[in-house]
This record gives sequence, C-alpha cells and structure tokens, in this order.
Amino acid sequence: MRFGREKRNGRKVVFTNGCFDLLHSGHIRGFEMARQLGDVLIVGLNSDSSVRQLKGPTRPVIPEQERAEILSALEAVDGVIIFNELTPREVIAKLLPDVLAKGGDWPGDQIVGREEVEAAGGHVVSIPFVPGYSTTTILKKIWEGAEASDVNEKAKAEESGPSRVNEKAQPKEKRAPRAES
Repeated sequence: MRFGREKRNGRKVVFTNGCFDLLHSGHIRGFEMARQLGDVLIVGLNSDSSVRQLKGPTRPVIPEQERAEILSALEAVDGVIIFNELTPREVIAKLLPDVLAKGGDWPGDQIVGREEVEAAGGHVVSIPFVPGYSTTTILKKIWEGAEASDVNEKAKAEESGPSRVNEKAQPKEKRAPRAES
C-alpha cells in the first residue's frame, strides 16, 4: 500500500470512508476537517455493489469510478481506495492510519476499524456532523419534486439533536497548496 506505515516518511495519515454517492457541502466540510488532522487524507469508497447492499437497488446514482474521480479531484483528498466489502475494516487493517476520522453522526463504539487503529497507536476522531445535508434527502427531493427549502428545513430538524461526538476535530494550520505536476 502506497501509504502503508513503512512508506510514510513521517507523514501523518488520516482515513475516512463512505458511499459519497452525491457530494454535498457536508461531505466537503468533513473532508476539509479530516484533512486538517494530518498530512495525507485517504478516502475509502464503497464500491457499487456494497452501496447497493447498504442503500438499496436504486443506488448508487454515480458509478464508483466516477465517484472516485470526483473525490480525487478535491483539494483535501490525497487518495481514494475503492472497497467491495460492506465495511472498510480490511482496508483500515492494512493501512493502519494514524487517525481514523468519521462523521459525528456515528457513535464511537460503532466506528469500524476503531480497534485496529487504536491497537496500532492511532486514534479515532469524530468530525462534527454538519446538519441539513443528506444524499438521501437530496435524492428524495429529486425523485419526489419537493421544494428545496422544505427538504432542507426538514433535514435540519431531523438531523439536529444531541451530538455523539467522542473527540472533536481541532483545526490545524491550513496546509500548503499541492505542487503542480
């Protein structure tokens, strides 16, 4: 693995994962917060088959190679790994990131890979959840033709509530822009 522990040269690797079927501002903010936790951000991306198993037969809307290309184009993202399993446990166990970052909507005891990362000396960070953004809500709006403001207000009301954050991301200095190749 390109960012395996033996090839990091002192760089701090952060890992996060998800389906990322339709990117929205909540995803972008999460990637930016995760990236600030280290030197390299690797995103684990659920394959098309795993998204179908998790989200149902109408998903994903965007094929895995296109989702990977979009994610790779983001300034905060340094690499993308597509995985076929329902969870990224195997990828995490091979990569052993220094930081495992997951959205604050995931209870700490349900974050897959926590045990492997902590056993290797890394830590798990819950990124603050950005209420009001949801791929499912966006798709519902598209499929049902709902008014955008109605859907967003309903999503904010449903998603705001007590946060289950164990450790919040603390911003670091903004990283230097990538070198052009």
